[in-house]
Amino acid sequence: MAVPRLHPDTIEQVKQRADIADIVSEYVVLKKQGKDFVGLCPFHDDKSPSFSVSPSKQFYYCFSCGAGGNAIKFLMELGKRPFSEVVFDLAKRYQVPVQTLEPEQRQELQRQMSVREQLYEILAITSRFYEHALHQTHGHEALAYLKNDRQLSLETIQQFQLGYAPGGWETLYGYLVEQKHYPVALVLQAGLIVPRKTGDGYYDRFRNRLMIPIHDLQSRVIGFGGRTLTDEQPKYLNSPETALFDKGKTLFGLDKARSTIAKKDQAAVVEGYFDVIALHAAGITNTVAALGTALSIEQVRQLLRYTESKRIVFNFDADRAGVQAAERAIGEVATLAYQGEVQLRVLNIPDGKDADDFLKVHSPRDYQDLLDDAPLWIDWQIQQAIAGRDLKQADQFQQSSVEIVTLLGNLPNPNLRTHYIHHCAELLSQGNSRLQRQLEESLRLQVKGQRWHGRSQKWQTPGDRSLLAESETQLLRLYLHVPEHRSAIKSALDAQDLEFSLSHHRFLWRQIVELETSGSTDDLLSRLRDRTHDFPREMAQVYSLFELGEKTESDVLRGILVIRSAAAAMERVMCEKRRRHFLDLWKNTDCVTTPELGQYYQQKIHAEDQRIRELDRQRQVNFSDLVKVPIASELS
Repeated sequence: MAVPRLHPDTIEQVKQRADIADIVSEYVVLKKQGKDFVGLCPFHDDKSPSFSVSPSKQFYYCFSCGAGGNAIKFLMELGKRPFSEVVFDLAKRYQVPVQTLEPEQRQELQRQMSVREQLYEILAITSRFYEHALHQTHGHEALAYLKNDRQLSLETIQQFQLGYAPGGWETLYGYLVEQKHYPVALVLQAGLIVPRKTGDGYYDRFRNRLMIPIHDLQSRVIGFGGRTLTDEQPKYLNSPETALFDKGKTLFGLDKARSTIAKKDQAAVVEGYFDVIALHAAGITNTVAALGTALSIEQVRQLLRYTESKRIVFNFDADRAGVQAAERAIGEVATLAYQGEVQLRVLNIPDGKDADDFLKVHSPRDYQDLLDDAPLWIDWQIQQAIAGRDLKQADQFQQSSVEIVTLLGNLPNPNLRTHYIHHCAELLSQGNSRLQRQLEESLRLQVKGQRWHGRSQKWQTPGDRSLLAESETQLLRLYLHVPEHRSAIKSALDAQDLEFSLSHHRFLWRQIVELETSGSTDDLLSRLRDRTHDFPREMAQVYSLFELGEKTESDVLRGILVIRSAAAAMERVMCEKRRRHFLDLWKNTDCVTTPELGQYYQQKIHAEDQRIRELDRQRQVNFSDLVKVPIASELS
């Protein structure tokens, strides 16, 4: 059915209920920064976080490409979808009653919305049916398994609403269809029954299985996982894909875990339902599980919404299948991990135990210590490249070396690459110092040829940097190396309310302000270098500012002119941003019904145009001055 024209009331309610951060975080990894969030812009090839999302204003904006708008526009632009289609989908997502301008279509739309509500109701009643069955005579075996084999308390069993699906072929069918009178078509859509191959009737999907309800973030039942109590295969059976349930986008236990994930600033992903249940019962409630499939990027992005530092620990089994699951999961988020958008760690419990087995003989504190000490994903992968191989055998040594070179070649940060090249040479040399030096040079040459490395070098050349990046770099370098100019730099920033826009520049500025606030202004550079050990990734991005080259030294010696030029460039970027914002508002304004508003936006656009021209003239004058004014070495 074609999406109809929606009533303005429906559109307004969708705008009020749709949360910009919630929607954008499904497509962009967002990191909290003050009241807002930042991330890599999805509308252009963003190299550093220039994309800002403001929950208070319900607005997104890219300081690099100028993309901006509300949640509706974000989905329209990203998916190239029409306005009405996006609003209609958001109405379903946020349960907004849909009204249309065509009365004949209202009934069909309300029917579609009603179907979802009925599916929620059927699944909730089914969950209670299974819970009740667990405590009846035919559920004693399942209950005993939970209490004795899994060592779960009644409180935990109730918390996770665990149940039992009786062994009859049509037990649930009879209850829902014949007793509760739900339409067969809806019970089928809920994934609870299966058509017989003969085409004559239906039978229950889950029979003689321990039942585990799967909830959405609103704690509504959207599906089930069923564990067999016999040798029947498969051991675990999940609900099929339905209008409510998409196992590739759902994480078991997230409804119960998200508040603790935010509090601990850490999420742990384990393999199975009972790992999550056992960990929650032990008080480790920041844990979730995938649903029998490889962890997807959509599931990882869900977790990243709740942890500010983006710290996620994969705890899969230590057997071959678990290692492969971890490698697949790392592959899903490799781009995010290489860019530092996720602090990814991997935990393999000693002796090949899973979390549930580990807790039966160890304390929750022991498990938490393992989580906290879990190695970074790249350290784990390096160990996997070496594990089980005899490095004294040439062919096995070569296999490990090739895998390590591929790993290190994908690292975009040169300082990080240097660190791991040294570390891997040490591992491969097995204590032979002479061999270690040779290996380190060999690894460096091999890694240098990797494609990503070449691309990162190109990106780091000054000619490829944006005007904003270059201007901020000049000001920060001047601030670090010439103390007498610090007051002028602060005045220039304060005069036009300018802020550093690039994330690594903002980080460095926060460190500077923190040191100055604490009274540590003497030898600022040395104190900042000392923080490299505490913030290796962040400081690596700005470490080049700590040194002066031939060109940068000339900038420092022409300090006042550089400050004026850089501040003007930063202000020009801000003016361009404001101009695009007002232009967008003007385009979306009905100038016939609200001419005053249209005129107001036009005046704002004109004012920004004038200021941009003034700044361009100012920058040209400053540039000519920079060329004419001799530096100190020339005067001497």
